[in-house]
Amino acid sequence: MASSSRRSCFQCEDSSSEDFRNGWRLRSGDFAQLCHRCASVYEEGRFCEFFHSNDEGWRDCESCGKLVHCGCIASFHAYLLLDFGGIICMECSKMNFILARKRCLPLETQIGLGDSQLDAARRIQIEPHYWPRVTDSELQRISRTPKCIVIPLFEKLLSATDADLGLARLVIPKKCAETFFPDISEPHSLPIKIRDTEGKEWEFRYRSWPNGDSKMYVLEGLRDYMISMKWQAGDVVTFYRLDPERKLVMGLRKTSAKPQLHEISP
Repeated sequence: MASSSRRSCFQCEDSSSEDFRNGWRLRSGDFAQLCHRCASVYEEGRFCEFFHSNDEGWRDCESCGKLVHCGCIASFHAYLLLDFGGIICMECSKMNFILARKRCLPLETQIGLGDSQLDAARRIQIEPHYWPRVTDSELQRISRTPKCIVIPLFEKLLSATDADLGLARLVIPKKCAETFFPDISEPHSLPIKIRDTEGKEWEFRYRSWPNGDSKMYVLEGLRDYMISMKWQAGDVVTFYRLDPERKLVMGLRKTSAKPQLHEISP
C-alpha cells in the first residue's frame, strides 16, 4: 500500500526521485525538498534563470549588469539592496568587500586579512543560505578599534523552535558549528562566552550529542538574551569573530519589522 506521506519535489512535484536534497529555507524553518534535477539547478545558482525566466522581478546588477531575479525566495541570497537604490549581485558584493578590506586595513593587520580570506574559503563548505549579510557600518560598529578585525562567519533564519522561550536554545547548523565553534566531544557541554554587537558579554552552554548518523549542536541558556533582543521566528541571527582575540560575537537582524537594507559579505 503506498504511503500518503510520500515526498514530492517542491518545484516540479515529481515523487519518483530517490535523491531529495535541501533547497532554500521556507518561512516555517524547514527546507524546500527538491528532486535531483531541480536541486542540481539550484545548487549551480541557475534556478531562477531555468524556472522563472518569464516571471517579473528581474533587475540589473548595478556593478556588472547581470540580470538577477529579485523578490523570489529561491534567489534571496543572490543579491543585496544598495543604500542608494538598485541591487548588486553576490559575486560583485564579495569582490567589493575584499577590495575595500585591502584598501582600509593598515599594514600591521595584513596577517588578519589572510585569516579572513581563509575563513571565506572555509565558508564555501557551508550552504549559501547561511552566508552572512552585513553592512560595512555594522562591521565598523562591532570592531570599535582600528586594529580589531571583524570576520562575518554565518547567519541563520530563526525557526519557531529557535524562538521558543521555553526551550531558550539555538540549534547551530552542523557545518557551521564544526567550522567556526570550539571542538566539543560528545555527549558533552561547555560554557561559552559570546558578545552581542553592543559589546556586552553573555555566557551560554554549548552542547553536542549524536543525532542518528549525524550530530546536533546547540547553544543553551539563551532566555535572558532572547528577551533582551526581543527575537522571534523569522529574525536572522548572525555570528562574527573578532580578531586577533578570536572572540565570538552574535548579532540579530529584525525581519519581522520594516525591512532594512543589508549587504552580503563573503
